[in-house]
Amino acid sequence: MFVHAHPDDESSQTSATMARYAAEGAQVTLVTCTLGERGEIVSDELSHLSPGEELGRHRVGELAEAMAVLGVTDFVRLGGDGAYHDSGMVDGEDGMATVGAELDPRAFWLADLREAAEHLVALIRDRRPQVLVTYDQIGGYGHPDHVQAHRVATYAVALAGVPSFRRDLGEAWAVPRVLWSAMSASAMKRAVERVRESGGDLGDLGAFDLDNPPPMLIPDEDLAVRVDGTPWAEQKAAALAAHRSQVSLEDPFWRIFTTGTGWADEYYRLAQGVPFPDGVTGDGLADDLFAGLR
Repeated sequence: MFVHAHPDDESSQTSATMARYAAEGAQVTLVTCTLGERGEIVSDELSHLSPGEELGRHRVGELAEAMAVLGVTDFVRLGGDGAYHDSGMVDGEDGMATVGAELDPRAFWLADLREAAEHLVALIRDRRPQVLVTYDQIGGYGHPDHVQAHRVATYAVALAGVPSFRRDLGEAWAVPRVLWSAMSASAMKRAVERVRESGGDLGDLGAFDLDNPPPMLIPDEDLAVRVDGTPWAEQKAAALAAHRSQVSLEDPFWRIFTTGTGWADEYYRLAQGVPFPDGVTGDGLADDLFAGLR
């Protein structure tokens, strides 16, 4: 089970993983917490879409297209379509995203934590996932909806395993393993160096001091799993391209992430649950989210 904040987050961070396990016959569930109503439109052809419900409806269609590419058939919105709205974000002084001054009363950031968690408890107890994937405590780059998704998922995992909690939501299920999706600092450094050597445009990433990486880049010693995305690179790129209102693969930012050896690899941290056996990849990481559970 993957718990993401907006349509397109799953494609940028975990789509190769989703494609792999869907192809292997695993039950893959995507829970998206908002419709991405406040996303920044990057396509001139879609500039007519109004921020809010119109954009949200459009992005659900993009999400469906991406899921078809990945072979995922079970994708739902937390609480149902439109239950929680995209909170938006602003750039903080530290370079991380943060909460803006104006929030829709329906913003996910303002959601009642227990209510939102109960929606997810019902899904966890129904699907009974072996592994649940979400963001870390800072939401990767700080987006308030990513932070809230982390909080909701963490709370829901705890509540789902309590037999006496909300029996009406289904039989208790203790998720065996919880992972946080991660961006590898060393992989990012290699990607940026590759672009610099070729004289390519780094865009905003040119300002990164990769010897002192920002909190969103995770050191190798904190990583637990690397999923080899190479066999699924074509699907990952196509899933990203499906989110055409938000993603342009011609943008320098996305060109960095969709070129070079290993660009589709995806990394995870172990948050809680069953430890992984000793690493089996060349970098000492596990190569299977289910290692030690099968």
